[in-house]
Amino acid sequence: MCGISGFCSFRENYTQSEKSSDRRLGILKAMRLAIARRGNDQTGEYLRKNTGLSHTRLSIRDIAGGAQPMIRKQNGAEYAVVFNGEIYNTDELTRNLKSFGYEFQTSCDTEAILYAYIQYGTKCVNYLNGIFAFAVWDGAQNKLMLARDRAGVKPLFYTLQNGELIFGSEIKALFAHPDVKPRITADGFREFFGIGPARTHGCGVFDGISEMIPGYFAVFGEKGMEFHQYWDLQSREHTDSYEETVDKVSYLVRDAVTRQMISDVPVCSFLSGGIDSTIVTAISAEYIKNAGGKLNTFSFDFSGNDKYFTSNSFQPERDRPYVDIMLSHIDTNHTYLECDEKHLAELLGEAMRAKDLPGMADVDASLLYFCRLVKEKNKVALTGECADEIFGGYPWFYREDLLSGDGFPWSRNISVRQCLLKDGFTERLGLADYVNERYRQAVKAVPRLDGETPEEAKRREITYLNIKWFMQTLLDRMDRTSMYSGLEARVPFADHRIMEYVFNVPWEMKRKNGVEKSLLRDAFKGVIPDELLHRKKSPYPKTYDPAYEKILSDRLKAIIADRSLPVNEFIDKEKVLRFLEAPNEYGKPWFGQLMTAVQLTAYIIQFSDWLNEYKPEIAM
Repeated sequence: MCGISGFCSFRENYTQSEKSSDRRLGILKAMRLAIARRGNDQTGEYLRKNTGLSHTRLSIRDIAGGAQPMIRKQNGAEYAVVFNGEIYNTDELTRNLKSFGYEFQTSCDTEAILYAYIQYGTKCVNYLNGIFAFAVWDGAQNKLMLARDRAGVKPLFYTLQNGELIFGSEIKALFAHPDVKPRITADGFREFFGIGPARTHGCGVFDGISEMIPGYFAVFGEKGMEFHQYWDLQSREHTDSYEETVDKVSYLVRDAVTRQMISDVPVCSFLSGGIDSTIVTAISAEYIKNAGGKLNTFSFDFSGNDKYFTSNSFQPERDRPYVDIMLSHIDTNHTYLECDEKHLAELLGEAMRAKDLPGMADVDASLLYFCRLVKEKNKVALTGECADEIFGGYPWFYREDLLSGDGFPWSRNISVRQCLLKDGFTERLGLADYVNERYRQAVKAVPRLDGETPEEAKRREITYLNIKWFMQTLLDRMDRTSMYSGLEARVPFADHRIMEYVFNVPWEMKRKNGVEKSLLRDAFKGVIPDELLHRKKSPYPKTYDPAYEKILSDRLKAIIADRSLPVNEFIDKEKVLRFLEAPNEYGKPWFGQLMTAVQLTAYIIQFSDWLNEYKPEIAM
């Protein structure tokens, strides 16, 4: 895992003079330093006439030989690559490339990507199993290729300024370039208060900044930039029996986890007490045991939740008892981690800076805190993220009140989002129309299957939207919060083979006998304890301590009392005071399952911090 950044232009010669070269190298270093938290074990720059690449490395594989930018020459032409991610089929890919005569100088996946590009061109992405964002400079054809993995695990942002392509793993890398300035338009605010903390595909929220869409690559040459989609979910008839489907899911998940154990540094796992992370932990612990070691595992909770936890339909019970059950069945080096309300509130600003945007408030802040502690013992962690989107674990897959109707099911009621905004600002935004249009565009992309009933078609639509939209929000959260501390978080359930197969499994198999995620549960009978196998889903934990609410309330009151703060141009003081005096409802989320009234307070605080930190030009 690493951070990449760079630029490319065919209107300017970056190396025409020593002064020009020095200036451009300075920009590359500034861009690299802006994202240095993603890994600072090694750094490097590459500058040629039309392109510049920079890299900051978190050393995971071939620690001695995997420095980047990596440069190779072939048939008299020079090629260079910067890469963020992990390729899990590197061994197979390397054997294949060696058969074509390529001689490897390292054992790292970066070299495999570069030779795959030289051999296959842009089609190299089709040969990769992994998580990645990379840039390849092709000196033979004088062009730059940018690519992003199928699920969107690894981020990649870009902008075009006066014919120059500028890109980076995070938005902050782009702002380190002197020609890129923070600017926000009405559509950016619509993303904040209509779509957020999710984002529309390809949208960087800041004006002029875009994100490479998962499953796409782009080629930038003298004639401009061309985008190509190389992967998407496809609808096809599922012909396997239930027993065959169970066996296939078991194989795919085991294979994905095993592949992702590959590392030259120790790997740990997050053990939440839910079925998803427990399955990943069970497989990885067995893998480590067979290699003569013991897996490090970590669980997360909040100080005071033993006293203040409040059960509701979205979060029916605590995780800790189930973690204890799993630990009685498996031998790992386990660490219980807890976050108190003070640290949680203090990290809201850092969580915003990690993402460059307001996010899932204290959910992001807590994960940032936990990842920081995990990094003290491990560099690489496996997580259970993404299983609910793929196997249908969320309530909106089966609860009629959430499933029916139009709109993104995890964010149906947008009125809550604008309840603190000034009326005139809300009227100018027209959030309902904006969100409805984004939803209609998203639904148009759903791959349909002839002969499906309306109910089956709706399930397919919900699954597609969850994988393509909601899952992306959680992957963004995981990448920014982990990489902010130089921790690599891997997500085996996001393996594209699992997504492709399970997407077409009928709903009656995914929820057999009315049991959520029954397919996944049946695939791992006997692997994890029955108490966890049959546990009702409970999402990532959050704090219920009223002291946290008090901290947020006091902070937001201080914000609205300071009329010099830019956020007060947009939020209504009287609305905020009434909102803070009303009793908080933990069981009525306005986004996902976790973001209720308390998280709305935190979201507005993050929005205020964002305005103060980035000082964007407002263009409405």
